[in-house]
Amino acid sequence: MNPMTRDEILEKLLALPRPDRAEIAEELLASLDGEPDPRHAEEWLAELRRRLADTDANTELLDWSEVRARVEARLRDGS
Repeated sequence: MNPMTRDEILEKLLALPRPDRAEIAEELLASLDGEPDPRHAEEWLAELRRRLADTDANTELLDWSEVRARVEARLRDGS
């Protein structure tokens, strides 16, 4: 039996349901990544810590009841 061509494989893959195609696409993309660079992981972790600190310093946290009251007021006012 002859192996399938690229076009034949693609045709069969495109006939699959969307969730199956998405899963296969994810696996194919992951196979292209290779080994992670530990230096990049450290840089990303430092960036995430910086962003978290910035968010903590500049964000007002509200209780859900306050948020809900504000949203309801805006909806009533039409703004």
